[in-house]
Amino acid sequence: MVSEYDYVIVGAGSAGSVLAARLTEDPDVRVLLLEAGGGAEKAENFLIRMPLGFLKALLDPQYTWPMRTEPEPYCNNRVLPLPRGKMLGGSSSINGMVYMRGHSRDFDGWAQKGCRGWSHADVAPYFRKLERSWRGASDVHGGDGPLPIARNSDKNLLHYELMEAIERAGYPITEDIHSGNEEGASRVELTIDEKGRRASTYQTYLKPAMARPNLTVRTNALTHRITFEGKRATGVEVEVNGTIETITAKREVILSGGSYNSPQLLMLSGIGPAAHLREHGIDMVLDAPGVGRNLSEHPRVPLEFAANGKITFVNQLRFDRATLSVMRWYLFGSGPFSRQVNSANPMLRTDDRLDRPDIQLFANPVKIGSNLWFPGFRKEPPHVLSADVILLHPQSRGWVRLKSADPHDLPAIQFNLFDNEADCATARAGIRMARTIYATEPQASLVKQETLPGADCTSDDDLDAHIRATAGVTQHPVGTCAMGIASNSVVDPELRVIGIEGLRVVDASIMPDVPGANTNGPTIMIAEKASDIIRGRSLPADQTPKPEAA
Repeated sequence: MVSEYDYVIVGAGSAGSVLAARLTEDPDVRVLLLEAGGGAEKAENFLIRMPLGFLKALLDPQYTWPMRTEPEPYCNNRVLPLPRGKMLGGSSSINGMVYMRGHSRDFDGWAQKGCRGWSHADVAPYFRKLERSWRGASDVHGGDGPLPIARNSDKNLLHYELMEAIERAGYPITEDIHSGNEEGASRVELTIDEKGRRASTYQTYLKPAMARPNLTVRTNALTHRITFEGKRATGVEVEVNGTIETITAKREVILSGGSYNSPQLLMLSGIGPAAHLREHGIDMVLDAPGVGRNLSEHPRVPLEFAANGKITFVNQLRFDRATLSVMRWYLFGSGPFSRQVNSANPMLRTDDRLDRPDIQLFANPVKIGSNLWFPGFRKEPPHVLSADVILLHPQSRGWVRLKSADPHDLPAIQFNLFDNEADCATARAGIRMARTIYATEPQASLVKQETLPGADCTSDDDLDAHIRATAGVTQHPVGTCAMGIASNSVVDPELRVIGIEGLRVVDASIMPDVPGANTNGPTIMIAEKASDIIRGRSLPADQTPKPEAA
């Protein structure tokens, strides 16, 4: 086995798979991609490839790392599950496949924080580069990129009733959330290919590149630490089948483990807050207080409404119908199991004075987690309409820390969700907005009554109690190796670890703030842009000003 490469990439997820594919376009570069999880045998499993299968795969320990938060102090000390993909493609192999970029002002905000080269004008060309949009190529969208972007279905999803109610309630409707008015309700777009299969970064980037002789991919390979000569990263120590190997990176080590594992590996390697490293007996290479800090997530607060009759997606979960749907998906790539259940994607402002949406409604014509059923054998689940309120720009910040110096131990994670009044106020406003929409025709005719938290839960105190008792997260962690020029920044705008040579971080952990969008698309964009930075090139920035919101 070769023990020296030009680049060693740790983590084959949403970012690492992209990096490996792009860097090995140069035949003179040798790349090793290390993945602690499983290989193609998992990434090709039908529950992973079939879009609706993610609802079962998401909490299955053979597909996901069983991460958990520490007790959340402002959410009644509850412990929240944090499943992460345990295979090639990482969490892009188990996520909900929703594709969004984020608001243009999100990226302009990064640039204003000193992240030069990361404004919307700078990143838009990389979004176009990665996209193979159903809309085709345009000034806004890419038409021939690796990642297929499909429209979600509207059949069996009560889509039009919800969209009409949103409009009648006085909120905007848009055909394209990424063009012109970046606000309102639109059809959900998904990373699903033309055959109705999940389009993870393994399928779209890594798998085609694995035939290249200059790319080596090793799975079930747990990286223990980065090796150094002084302040220069020289390689990694990795465990494969119980044996520790030392592998040399002639040019760079690149961490793409995500917002939990990248800071964990930095700290295990001696880069992190000095007192925390001493606590675990780790020799310090660099005192970097920002490592593991600034953890941000999109909190979600559930609302549920009992449906006015047997009208929800539960009808498609009857065992005989579901069996036919699986066969239809397998043979033709069509039918209700070839898409997602979330058809509309309202991005709304709770206050007209805001410059961008601060709330997303995760509106579904079924209660997530409903099981298959059949008359006489398994009880039919209740017909429920759900509408989680998601905070797009939360103020709360958390952390990732080591539980021990053992790389086999998962890290300690805490978000501090709703540790301030501003987030609680936004969530309360979002709940009230959702109630208005669901009380507006034609959506109102589909609703029998509100069941969670219940129509009698109206005061600020009662809503806060509901928030703290039920809030969760959307699995969009960012920020723990934040990019910037501040004293607590971990990487510079070229994603190099500040104070260390030959080491970069390329994944969602470098985002200084969470964008107002599902984060898989922005993470892929980061990897596309990073591969060009590493290769000493760049796509020209957009020159046309972004249209202002109406």
